[in-house]
Amino acid sequence: MSIANSSIARTDVEQVVRAVLSRQLGGAAPATSPIPQPASGKPNPLKVNISARHCHLTEEHVEILFGKGRTLTPMKWLYQDGYYAAEETVAIVGPRRRMLPEVRVLGPCRGASQVELAFTDAISLGLDLPVKISGDTKGTPGCLIVGPAGSLELHEGVIRAMRHVHMSPADMLAHGVKDKDLMNLRIESPSCTTVLENVSVRGGDDKIKLEVHLDTDEGNAVNLTNATNVELQTINDSSCGCHT
Repeated sequence: MSIANSSIARTDVEQVVRAVLSRQLGGAAPATSPIPQPASGKPNPLKVNISARHCHLTEEHVEILFGKGRTLTPMKWLYQDGYYAAEETVAIVGPRRRMLPEVRVLGPCRGASQVELAFTDAISLGLDLPVKISGDTKGTPGCLIVGPAGSLELHEGVIRAMRHVHMSPADMLAHGVKDKDLMNLRIESPSCTTVLENVSVRGGDDKIKLEVHLDTDEGNAVNLTNATNVELQTINDSSCGCHT
């Protein structure tokens, strides 16, 4: 949807957005973000998943957007234990008065709200987004977030998430890397074989599963859905990797 008149008041924008959300939420539950679930029985634990556009919210912002006393409702559990795609969605409105009407909220709540979009999303909204590690939002653009019960102006926190790999201490030891190091990801698919450089290592605790996150644009570009093999490579030794 495009709101062409840049002079339209914010209240008018919110009214239009809420009408769209009401129509969507009044029917069947919206489809979940296309984040592939792990297949069981594979010998190697490396997963490469697409993390579609989404947002993280504080508890305070959840109540502003969805109503006093509201909490997030898990709809689909993600690959990392304890994380989920919520039933709740919001609309993201950019400076061009264009919007993305159904952006999934991921839980649990965080200490700061953040929106993660792909490059084409940013172009559509008229935002020049930096590529950042999740949580590193200082000085980034903001947006208007509209929910069924209210809206809020996010002054910063809209990013393109840097491609990254979640690793436990054992994974980092096995690959000879540490938190914030960079790796390469080789993806073989019928139409193309591609190496994505500068995959940032996100170190975690022993509960973290070995998983690479790409955004929608990156996943489509490498034909991830039809990939036959994926391999993590250290930058200094391209022969070292983890296959599936």
